[in-house]
Amino acid sequence: MSGAVRDASHVWRRLSVSSRIRTYRRYDYVLVAAALCLSLLGAVLVWSSTRVSAGNSGDPLTFFKKHLINLLIGLVLCLIASRISHRLVRAYAPILYLLSVAGLLAVLTGLGVTNNGAQSWIQVSGFTLQPSEFVKIAIIVICATLLAEKRDAENRPANIMILISLLVAAVPVLLILAQPDLGTVLMILSTLLAIIAISGVSKWWLIGLVGSAVASVFLVFGLGLLAQHQIDRFTAFLNPNADPLGVSYNVNQAEIAIGSGGLFGNGLFQGTQTAGQFVPEQRTDFIFSVAGEELGFFGSSMILLLLLLIVWRLMAIANRAEDLFGRLVAIGVASWIGFQSFQNIGMNLELLPVTGVPLPFVSLGGSSMMALWIGIGVILNLDATKSNRQG
Repeated sequence: MSGAVRDASHVWRRLSVSSRIRTYRRYDYVLVAAALCLSLLGAVLVWSSTRVSAGNSGDPLTFFKKHLINLLIGLVLCLIASRISHRLVRAYAPILYLLSVAGLLAVLTGLGVTNNGAQSWIQVSGFTLQPSEFVKIAIIVICATLLAEKRDAENRPANIMILISLLVAAVPVLLILAQPDLGTVLMILSTLLAIIAISGVSKWWLIGLVGSAVASVFLVFGLGLLAQHQIDRFTAFLNPNADPLGVSYNVNQAEIAIGSGGLFGNGLFQGTQTAGQFVPEQRTDFIFSVAGEELGFFGSSMILLLLLLIVWRLMAIANRAEDLFGRLVAIGVASWIGFQSFQNIGMNLELLPVTGVPLPFVSLGGSSMMALWIGIGVILNLDATKSNRQG
């Protein structure tokens, strides 16, 4: 009897290992490679943008090492997320959502740290975390779960589920507005609209949501609900010459840096704007200006192409998803990366107001890097699970 048990256990282990290998082989490695290339390129750009300032205070590789550590943690989290069944992710979506809301509440307490006018970080024992980055994936998963709950006879989400999704998203959005962090709010709302649109809702819902968004913008401006630093950013966008040494300084210096790069750039570590630290926040919000100055048009275009490749692969995974939940999660992550890239690059090129969002995978930021790779891991599991069943 004991021999039979051992044989059965051995067979089970072999099947388990075989299943894991089959799953790993079915991962979308083009998606992983594109995200990894962006992350490594980001590490080099962070190194270039911080080597002078970090060198003055000690180790010029300080932020380079930090970026690589963030990437390593992100890859580990990606691997863990890729091994968690999407059904388990769906089942525990409410817990993920509640934890993210709890993080936002903690930001508004004594644990919160303020930077550039926004209280968006938690600092405990020297470790800094930005909960709003993890809220992005939490909202995608919880809203996809709600909108995918259809009855057998329905071909579109029930109205009550759409309302619940909007209310669920409204809680973290209001908490992020209280920080205030308008850029993250705009990105979340854009992603939510994309998820709702793909879920199959009536066109009247979409018209109503877009109309409500436009009305909210006028209401925010009309009631004077924007913080002073946000008003300054809009002022700089509408009139870059209004205060060139004040509110317009960031965007003007970023424009000079990008424009000086020309077609092929001044060479890595050769950017005078970058080395002179003329562009504030150049390792985070304005990392694209470093690429523009040192790598030029062609180098910057490579960043754009890699971002487009990531979005395209995510859209392809959404198209072949086995159920609506998987399709909505993939669309959500694609929209998240796409909209955030558009916001960041747009503000670097003075096409959009400064919103303070990082460039996905490229900018320095542990919370952003970890959240993005968790999102990639969830998508890898969705796609590999479907492929295994078809195989």
